[in-house]
Amino acid sequence: MISLKQYLAANDGTDGAKAMHAAKQWVIAVGFLAVTFLAYQPMWHASFIWDDDDYVTNNKALRTADGLRQIWVNPDATVQYYPLTFTVFWVEYHLWGLHASGFHLVNVLLQAANAFLFWKLLSRLRVPGAWWAAAMFALHPVHVMSVAWITELKNVLSGLCFLAALLAYLRFCGLEDGSTVPQTNRKLFYALAVGLYFFALLSKTSTSIFPVAILLILWWKKGRIGRKELVPVLPLFLVGILFGVFTLWLEKYKKGAYGQEFALPFLDRVLVAGHSFWFGLSKLVWPTRLTFIYPRWNIDVAAAGQYLFPLGAIALLAASWWARRWLGRAPFAALVYYAVAFPALVLIQVLYMMRYAFVSDHWQYLASMSIIPLYVGGVVTALDRFEVGFPQMRVTLGAVVLAVLGLLTWRQVHAYQNLETLWRDTLAKNPQCWIADHNLANLLAQRGDMQDAIVHWEHALESNPQLPEVYNNLGTALFKTGRIQDAINQWEQAVRVDPGYFGAHFNLGVALVQIGRVGEGIEHLEEALRIDPNSFEAHLSVSAAFARLGKWRGSIQHLEKALQIKPDSVVAESRLAALLATLPQAEGGDAPRAIVLAQQACKLTDNQAAAPLDTLAVAYAAAGRFDDAVLTAQKAVQLARAASQPRLAREIEERLKLYRSGSAFHPSTAAISPGNP
Repeated sequence: MISLKQYLAANDGTDGAKAMHAAKQWVIAVGFLAVTFLAYQPMWHASFIWDDDDYVTNNKALRTADGLRQIWVNPDATVQYYPLTFTVFWVEYHLWGLHASGFHLVNVLLQAANAFLFWKLLSRLRVPGAWWAAAMFALHPVHVMSVAWITELKNVLSGLCFLAALLAYLRFCGLEDGSTVPQTNRKLFYALAVGLYFFALLSKTSTSIFPVAILLILWWKKGRIGRKELVPVLPLFLVGILFGVFTLWLEKYKKGAYGQEFALPFLDRVLVAGHSFWFGLSKLVWPTRLTFIYPRWNIDVAAAGQYLFPLGAIALLAASWWARRWLGRAPFAALVYYAVAFPALVLIQVLYMMRYAFVSDHWQYLASMSIIPLYVGGVVTALDRFEVGFPQMRVTLGAVVLAVLGLLTWRQVHAYQNLETLWRDTLAKNPQCWIADHNLANLLAQRGDMQDAIVHWEHALESNPQLPEVYNNLGTALFKTGRIQDAINQWEQAVRVDPGYFGAHFNLGVALVQIGRVGEGIEHLEEALRIDPNSFEAHLSVSAAFARLGKWRGSIQHLEKALQIKPDSVVAESRLAALLATLPQAEGGDAPRAIVLAQQACKLTDNQAAAPLDTLAVAYAAAGRFDDAVLTAQKAVQLARAASQPRLAREIEERLKLYRSGSAFHPSTAAISPGNP
């Protein structure tokens, strides 16, 4: 076996150089993969978190082949129209189901691949310290949100397509090495770049900045943008604008990014964008106290100090333009790209997450691709000039920086282990984050920690007293702990904040009926039905309330509507059958129909539930079929006892005495009403 050195010596210089180049690329690719996997090691034990239910766990489009078709042809099939992203989710679901580790694996692999492509891009553009910048991109903790959050597959996937498209475009314009590319090959590379750009847009629309990146790179390298450079980019601008407008429409009208929290005047948006510019830069340079949701700034156009942020950003851009003759064109190009990719996104887009914060780490994923190499390139250039006598300074400093970034990333990934760690970490760094309090309270309530949940809901309302859903959930928790009047107070406040809130009207109506304020309860239940006429539960509750007042026809009417909404409801059929069987004909009684309804309810429960059989026995007796009533009631008693329902068994036995004596059951003949589920 010959050695690598002998093999290279046996070939001409070109072949040897190619082999060395290929070996170098493999080593670098494996290096990026290794350091990325090491930094994101805590992800292997992580589960799904916020929004992952809409994107994956509860996404029915991932389940079937038709769902895959719907992902592409129906924008309403998924929470956002990113069909390539959801296609990858579809494939992942069919590979490993709902095992979160598989989804995390793909995100980490994509992050490592993006670091490798980023290195290729920077190397071809001859950026100083290309490997160090790409390694920083792989390990920077500001990217944890994009990698550790399964939902943000759209970020890392679109980033892959974005970088690959840039590399293809460099080949098209012959910029990567200054060589002349044959015309046929140029067309192929242009088509490849356009195709990859489409893939990027179909993964996430923020990649619409691709043509801006191209023009800035061309200006940086050539010092001018002529017709030759501009014409091929114009169609890309048009495509990006169309995708962007479509996404804005979906974000506003499908995800609900409208209303007072999103309707920021233009001047307010300018202040937010200016603040975002400096905030984002600070987190890239000094990535401390990173959190899932940052505090939402108070924007005040009357506060002169707030104008320093946008004016400072403009001043920095102007200074980099003025200094280009000494520093080169790279700083200005990098800062313009960053401003377009991140703060401008905040300026022009209506993003649902802006309800909670004006800035987010995952919005920086593409933007950081200019600042990181600018920072690294500046440091490397300075070290090359001043490291006389210290030839290892670059390696030493770079290794220390990467080790620190990797450690920060490893620590930050722990916040994304599950929903509880995510919200507790957010509250530790942003105590006034009401959505974290609210979501943590929901989680605690689901597992039975009702008192802790109440504390977090109350804290959420201290942070933001205009949250009807929080008042509603707090009311439900108080009701379950026996604090009925306190619960009613919370639901009444929810209705004051949002008069059109169905849940608060419904819960308030049920509670008022329960404490005897039946008339008031019916008013709120009917208001709930005006908001949602197709609420099965509301119709059932109104029917029960009318029955308490002896308004039988109203009770029957709402049960009929409930059955129209849910024809196979055992509860609605049994309740309606009980009313029709026990009421006089003049008040709406109808024994034959009661038998039919009760039989349907029994059929739905395979004749193995005591309550529907009890109702059927009542209906048989009302129709004069006492032998059938006795046999049915006897079976109902046996099932009630077997199901450990002694009270129901006793009630049925009391009614059984009536049937044996040839009497039907009516509310006036006994204190015991027919059993219902």
